[in-house]
Amino acid sequence: MAQPDSKKVFFENLTGAGKAIAVLTSGGDAQGMNAAVRAVVRMGIYVGAKVYFIREGYQGMVDGGEDNIKEATWESVSSMLQVGGTVIGSARCKEFRSHEGRLRAAHHLVEKGITNLCVIGGDGSLTGANLFREEWSGLLAELVEQGLISQDSSQKHSALHIVGMVGSIDNDFCGTDMTIGTDSALHRIIEVVDAIMTTAQSHQRTFVLEVMGRHCGYLALVSALACGADWVLIPEMPPEDGWEDKMCQKLSATRSRGTRLNIIIVAEGAIDRHGKPITSSIVKDLVVKCLGFDTRVTILGHVQRGGTPSAFDRILASRMGVEAVMALLETTANTPACVVSLCGNQSVRLPLMECVQMTQEVQKAMDEKKFEEAVKLRGRSFENNLRTYKLLAHRKPESELPVSNFNVAILNVGAPAAGMNAAVRSAVRVGISEGHKMFAVSDGFEGLYKGQIKEIKWADVGGWTGQGGSLLGTKRTLPAKHVDKIAEQMRLHNINALLVIGGFEAFECLLQLYDARATHEDFCIPMCMLPATISNNVPGTDLSIGADTALNAIVECVWCVCQTCDRIKQSASGTKRRVFIIETMGGYCGYLASVGGLAAGADAAYIYEEPFDIRDLQSNVEHLTEKMKTSIQRGLVLRNENSNENYTTDFIYQLYSEEGRGVFDCRKNVLGHMQQGGAPSPFDRNFGTKISAKAMQWITKKLTETFRQGRVFANTEDSCCLLGMRRRNLVFQPVVQLKDDTDFVHRIPKEQWWLKLRPLMKILAKYRTSYDVSDSGQLEHVVRNRPKESDASVAM
Repeated sequence: MAQPDSKKVFFENLTGAGKAIAVLTSGGDAQGMNAAVRAVVRMGIYVGAKVYFIREGYQGMVDGGEDNIKEATWESVSSMLQVGGTVIGSARCKEFRSHEGRLRAAHHLVEKGITNLCVIGGDGSLTGANLFREEWSGLLAELVEQGLISQDSSQKHSALHIVGMVGSIDNDFCGTDMTIGTDSALHRIIEVVDAIMTTAQSHQRTFVLEVMGRHCGYLALVSALACGADWVLIPEMPPEDGWEDKMCQKLSATRSRGTRLNIIIVAEGAIDRHGKPITSSIVKDLVVKCLGFDTRVTILGHVQRGGTPSAFDRILASRMGVEAVMALLETTANTPACVVSLCGNQSVRLPLMECVQMTQEVQKAMDEKKFEEAVKLRGRSFENNLRTYKLLAHRKPESELPVSNFNVAILNVGAPAAGMNAAVRSAVRVGISEGHKMFAVSDGFEGLYKGQIKEIKWADVGGWTGQGGSLLGTKRTLPAKHVDKIAEQMRLHNINALLVIGGFEAFECLLQLYDARATHEDFCIPMCMLPATISNNVPGTDLSIGADTALNAIVECVWCVCQTCDRIKQSASGTKRRVFIIETMGGYCGYLASVGGLAAGADAAYIYEEPFDIRDLQSNVEHLTEKMKTSIQRGLVLRNENSNENYTTDFIYQLYSEEGRGVFDCRKNVLGHMQQGGAPSPFDRNFGTKISAKAMQWITKKLTETFRQGRVFANTEDSCCLLGMRRRNLVFQPVVQLKDDTDFVHRIPKEQWWLKLRPLMKILAKYRTSYDVSDSGQLEHVVRNRPKESDASVAM
């Protein structure tokens, strides 16, 4: 378990007393904006500041009045976490673009004593906020001159502080890996694609899907990766001249291999090399004319903005909202306006105008037809997505493939996790592109020692990306007792490298194979593990394939007990006060309960890593009872399955039922294995795809380095690695070096990053607690070209 760190810095000394913070949403709406508003309001009130809603964006600021600029209360943001769009409204305001409009806005803010603005919107909204800040002193001088405010009031409100959060489904803002709303939009797109695939397969149809994104192809590119689309058209990298023939050849070749459907994804801003628009109807007409395929067009439109936010967007927006308030508390008159961004797995603060300027440079590069530069300016995440898509979607002719004569085996180990199949598909296709012969092992190491191994081809993994579970089959069998038989099978099939995809059992398997090198040279080969488990309990990585899908399952299920934590709340709204006790999986790892609790707005989450006793339970019941006596209609409590052997889910349910008698009643639900099931989320599909491709490239490099005198011989620590996400980087780590970081008894890492998020959940549930801000407070600068290692786009 994580031990207290004497170097930690806490924010108790930061106070908002006497400060007024206003929050507004501007421009287009995006799922997750409400979660950001909720976090700003509750964190602001928590630190003692007055917090105001500005309704209808800048229009409300210009118009003023009690209805448009209204003080927020704790209860006013209840039950909005799961709501899409923005409940405080958003509008594009022409008046704010004029000096007169900004003068009126400044007057209305000074009237309320507001000098801290949290703006949630796109680059236009944030650029407007920065201009407002730069003009602030001049605007106040004009207001004094016109007699609208006093000189004392001008001096008291002499500086305007701005912090931005990017809310946009387009993910077109440079400086952040993901903007609020992008993941939810990808969910909407993939839901439609998955549904369309069934009807397309029935009728052997080609579907052309047009997705949003304005001049940014992120949604199109990532959704193409997530569904394994045959072709994608994006504005940053227009196709070469003659693309029409190449696309038709690709579609025809795919059909000739027995595939019954084709998917083409077109970004709404797609263009050719000469700047001419490529629309979905143009693509459809082309396919019909050249191939005669039955082809349909689906334009997704504003459905991509709608619906409930994903777990990722709720967590991202909540973290950013809290970080924005802390940034406002720490700002001085000389602090530039900043934007709170996501880099890897961390919240960072970047100068707002640096990000805006780089975003504008992307468009300039595209206008000048410098498309390679535009892709690079979008960031390493975008660049890597594009490279990976090309690698997986377009198979080179056999004559162009390198010949390596290496055999690489892939197997899944442990419990199934959504995204495993996407990882296998990626590994197979990248391996074939690298010139290797790829082998699939059924049922993990049990299948390996039984000889259940066969060659797997490019076409064999078609359509695997969206499949849940493990199509290869997976078992928990460890290799230690069967090393002789496993070594024999590896000799028989001349296996030169091993890719293991799984959870804690996979980690133990690699340790055992590493130890077996002392007696069996057959294991002196490159071996790599990819973490894939809903529990997210593997040492050496912050995230695991499958965990995001499980979080979304929890959020959906807590949303409707017995079906699919939001619908539960809705069932209680408008009826009597009710508390729901929900048990999650995870073994001894409290990741799902804690992060799921943050995503669902839980009042408490009980986990093994944070011991609790009867006094804590009693305190939680009393706290919830006090909340229920006000306007709060529902409560949510999550419990990790192994959090405490005595305080079981039944015990907690009975305790809350008894102590809450007369104030609220209780319901309980054990989510069980449905957290492992279902189609993988867009995040897990792409995370699995990208890290698997990176792992195969590492294996190729190691095979080349260790091939001597006609054989592969790799016996060093760094030839048996786990590829994991650590803070901002994807890192290959020797498994033997991770042993000291591991609690093998409870099957969890000794230190877990997400424990820092637990105080955030408690603060937003109105508990007084300490919040570690040792990773916050540093204003960084936009990095144009990160080192190769740090393709850290956790977000995709």
